[in-house]
Amino acid sequence: MPVMLRVGLTGGIGSGKSTVAARLAELGAMVIDADAIAREVVEPGTDGLAELVAAFGDDILTADGALDRPALAAKAFADDAARQRLNAIMHPRIGARTAELFDKAAPDTIVVHDVPLLVENDLAAAYHLVIVVDADEEVRVHRLVSSRGMAEQDARARIAAQATTEQRRAVADVWLDNSGEPQELLARVDSLWTDRLVPYEANIRLHQTRPAAPPKLVAADSTWPTQAARILPRLRNAAGHIALRVDHIGSTAIPNLPAKDVLDFQIVVPTLSDADALAIPLTEAGFVRNDEHAWYDDPVGDENRWDKRVHTGADPARPVNLHVRVEDSPAWRRSLLFRDWMREHPDEVAAYAELKRRLAHEHVADDSVAGYAEKKQPWITAAFGRAEEWAARTGWTPDVGT
Repeated sequence: MPVMLRVGLTGGIGSGKSTVAARLAELGAMVIDADAIAREVVEPGTDGLAELVAAFGDDILTADGALDRPALAAKAFADDAARQRLNAIMHPRIGARTAELFDKAAPDTIVVHDVPLLVENDLAAAYHLVIVVDADEEVRVHRLVSSRGMAEQDARARIAAQATTEQRRAVADVWLDNSGEPQELLARVDSLWTDRLVPYEANIRLHQTRPAAPPKLVAADSTWPTQAARILPRLRNAAGHIALRVDHIGSTAIPNLPAKDVLDFQIVVPTLSDADALAIPLTEAGFVRNDEHAWYDDPVGDENRWDKRVHTGADPARPVNLHVRVEDSPAWRRSLLFRDWMREHPDEVAAYAELKRRLAHEHVADDSVAGYAEKKQPWITAAFGRAEEWAARTGWTPDVGT
């Protein structure tokens, strides 16, 4: 499959997802419509329709030989066995046609996959970004009643049968509220295209990454763990069986700690050649190899810069540092120990926060991340000693990757 920006687009019925898809197509995206593919693979004359008839009978056809969808639904959703037969016929054909369309995309294409059941089918990790279109329930009900002629009870039942707002928020890298006027939504889509999607695609294709930035602390953000939870499955998908574990580490993984708004992650692999083998799949997943960051990017200490590989996120709106470390390096364990020890010691969090604020305020002489990290190191080194004492006392060991 060629490298292109893969964007998942979803939203509940009546949210305005189709409006967003149409606008993105106007702006230059290639839109792959999952619903359209599901209809295409069972058009008259297709093997898909013939297999449905063989499985469910001639009475699922209309008089002119097309698929009678309500008649099929009445049979296919009657019990689990029937639904499994339907899925066995439909899913391989939909998957093959979808892959075929992705394969046809040029390397500089932004591909938007319009998938109504993206959340329900747990597909979010397959995309560089997920866009969710939403609107207040009353707004959606009104649209369904007025524009589609649904009975209000049916509209509410359809909404209730789909993913909840909370479930959609959990996977949304971009949240587009369409409760207002159409022009407001279109303006947000235009900004998203110009400011995020186009630069993101170019960064992946050209293997570009963000430059190092001076230390700028922000207040602890309670959504950092949720944002990290969206990225972790993408990293696991890209690393595959090579990864021994994948974790959210660093300051953004510690509650109530001010930090640079950069999410840090760690992948542990058996050997350095395994880390090198991940360079292409991680870059294609949106995490570009950037070993220039290796000498300053985190404070685990006593680590040779050549004992790991570093990638940084290509998404211009979500900075990410990714450390790929080998299994026999002590640094990967130390990074987890520091995180877990800090989580258990609010007084240490407060002390570290005060140090970070002071150093950031002082504006280190070279105004660089390297200088800022160097000035923190004495406190960090002493903190590791206290953390090791705690680990020995409590029997701490690294848990499964988180």
